[in-house]
Amino acid sequence: MKRPLSSSLWLLVATALLVAALLPFDGTISQWAQGLPGGVVSFNEKITDFGTFRWMIYGAGSVVITAYILNRVASTDTWSSKTKTAWRLALYFLVTIGSASAVVHLAKLVIGRARPELFAEYGPRSISFLAGHDWVFQSFPSGHSAAVGSFFGAFSMLAPRLRIVFAIAALSIGISRVVVGAHYPSDVAAGLLVGVWTVLMTAFVFARKNWLFRLDDKGWPRPKNNIDASAL
Repeated sequence: MKRPLSSSLWLLVATALLVAALLPFDGTISQWAQGLPGGVVSFNEKITDFGTFRWMIYGAGSVVITAYILNRVASTDTWSSKTKTAWRLALYFLVTIGSASAVVHLAKLVIGRARPELFAEYGPRSISFLAGHDWVFQSFPSGHSAAVGSFFGAFSMLAPRLRIVFAIAALSIGISRVVVGAHYPSDVAAGLLVGVWTVLMTAFVFARKNWLFRLDDKGWPRPKNNIDASAL
């Protein structure tokens, strides 16, 4: 498990550095983003809720996941292979997205950062530990960003050739959280990296079990068989 542990450490360091780099500019960027032209804000309001965990599990996101699983199942030969493919893919998405949800909601409750709507009263760096039960003190990290990080990240591991498309989609929804005034940039960065972390750790676990992924010569998880060429 040396590689997963080292990957976790590097992601933790990367998250801390990125958040630290964004913190001095959080207030300025947040206020500027909310002052963008009405059409830009309106567009971001329309796309932002695609990033909820509810949408991923119970909404259209679950439809996309189901369609992908059925497509993969249809491409396998035997009934045994179909069954294994179906439940392993379902478990992969469930563990990845579920883990991201658990981590980000726990962090929100513990950290209790005030949201941008309280900027005038608290400023961009207000922390009230264990006050996160109140929605307005659940800014860090962004749950929407963690959701899209885990959702699109999971697909990017299965279909690496489309990784840039998934990255743009995740970033777009993450940025929308700043534009609509729900989060600061550092909240979004932390949320996206939480999603990426759960994706990577789940892929490592599955690769060691020889489920869906394999470990390459450098010890990194790669999709098995023809998954790399699969499209949604």
